[in-house]
Amino acid sequence: MTKIILKKGRDESVRRFHPWVFSGAISSISGNPVEGDVVGVYSSDGEFLAYGHYQIGSIAVRILSFCSDALSPDFYEIMISRALALRIAAGIAYTPGMEPASGVFTDCYRLVHGEGDSLPGLIIDYYGGVCVFQAHSVGMFRAKSRICEALKKIYGESLKAVYDKSSGTAPFKAGLDLIDGYLYKKEGFDDDEMIVSENGHKFIVNWNEGQKTGFFLDQRESRALVGKYSEGRNILNLFCYTGGFSIYALANGAVHVDSVDSSAKAISLADRNVGLNGFDTLSHTSYCSDAMDFLKDSPDDKYDLMIVDPPAFAKHRGALNNALKAYRRLNAAAISKIAPGGFIFTFSCSQVVTKEAFSLAVFSAAAQTGRNVRILDRLNQPADHAVNIYHPEGEYLKGLLLYVE
Repeated sequence: MTKIILKKGRDESVRRFHPWVFSGAISSISGNPVEGDVVGVYSSDGEFLAYGHYQIGSIAVRILSFCSDALSPDFYEIMISRALALRIAAGIAYTPGMEPASGVFTDCYRLVHGEGDSLPGLIIDYYGGVCVFQAHSVGMFRAKSRICEALKKIYGESLKAVYDKSSGTAPFKAGLDLIDGYLYKKEGFDDDEMIVSENGHKFIVNWNEGQKTGFFLDQRESRALVGKYSEGRNILNLFCYTGGFSIYALANGAVHVDSVDSSAKAISLADRNVGLNGFDTLSHTSYCSDAMDFLKDSPDDKYDLMIVDPPAFAKHRGALNNALKAYRRLNAAAISKIAPGGFIFTFSCSQVVTKEAFSLAVFSAAAQTGRNVRILDRLNQPADHAVNIYHPEGEYLKGLLLYVE
């Protein structure tokens, strides 16, 4: 096996169980690894430290294990079983085949969250018996058959399909055959979408054509919180995607909800979800529009609750400054438009934007408007998007609940 030898004094982060080895920490490589190979990581004096997937780039090794079990044939079954056990313990998932007979439960969740589940480079989302797989590294892409077999063993007959949606996440430069498709389909299953339940609300998820894996599972708790503030309010849901926040608001007594997204496909699916949950156009209107343009043209004080949940403005550090400017502009527009006594749920899902930087951007936006703004709550990702305590970079979602006078 290839050995990655670290420079003297550059092994501290690995000894603190951080799951990344950066290329600058490497002294030498003993062997000729192909990208995606499992390699051993050693200190400068030859002490074994970890096993991980080798890759070409600033992150040279994504660590799978700090002991020898990364090489065992049942490694992925063990690790994914542990990930499922966490979700069951947190009350998000159920033991396969043991779901409540009432049918009123959440049957969609993130099963594997990369470094948060000690499987860096791997995302698996579960939708009512379908596992949607995304590899963010060559190593995980090359391991997809083993991962699929592990899922079949863990879920048994309750598993309907495993769908690979890695074309937009795995590295293109590695020469991988990045064509999305099924790794497994149970006999008789022939769908690219299904209806799932989240806290009793129904959503159509299309993993083939939808963004990410088909649904934004990381906003489950924030959607529920929006519901608690919705009664009797006129609500604007910006960047609504398939209408998750809108459904919770309507179900909890909102007077009217306007849903806005620049994607016509997303708006169409949002309208379908509104109808699926029994609401009509008297209480909901959808708009295919740019969010900033819509805000600019909206009357002052029309809305007394807004959801501002944009896509990631910064996917790498080079885009950080422009992203912070965009957050300032967007939040200033929302704060200036909302009615007195209104609430704003504002978010950033950009990993490189820290909680402190995001709060400062929103503070600057509030100061620009001159209005009195208070922070009522700080929001983050739910338990199925767990953060490895040794990998704080995994805490990517941050949000604020604002009260504007």
